[in-house]
Amino acid sequence: MFDHFGMAARDLERSRIFYTAILAPLGIRYIETWDAERTGDYPSHGFGSDLPDFWIWGADYESGPVHFAFKAPNRAAVDAFYAAALAAGAKDNGAPGERPHFGKPYYAAFVLDPDGNNVEAVCYEPA
Repeated sequence: MFDHFGMAARDLERSRIFYTAILAPLGIRYIETWDAERTGDYPSHGFGSDLPDFWIWGADYESGPVHFAFKAPNRAAVDAFYAAALAAGAKDNGAPGERPHFGKPYYAAFVLDPDGNNVEAVCYEPA
């Protein structure tokens, strides 16, 4: 659906550590850092499975809050994402479970990141 997505983070290093922890259960990893000279703006950290397609950058402004969802391969990965997020300091915004009002099957968990963004992991695996 998208080529890449990026948003500002108040504390770039804290956010890199946070996203490294919570995205690992989804098969998404920290890939690289670009300095301000390369971006022409702010230092940035890129995450992805192969190439970076999710970026956070340190900035003197806030992006959000925003909402975005990462695809999970199965329900166990959604559960692991949620547990990793809480362990990394996220705030609960919806424990893992079915969300039939979004369609069937829709199994998801929601957390708030250090900047208050609503981060979701979702899979469409039947129960």
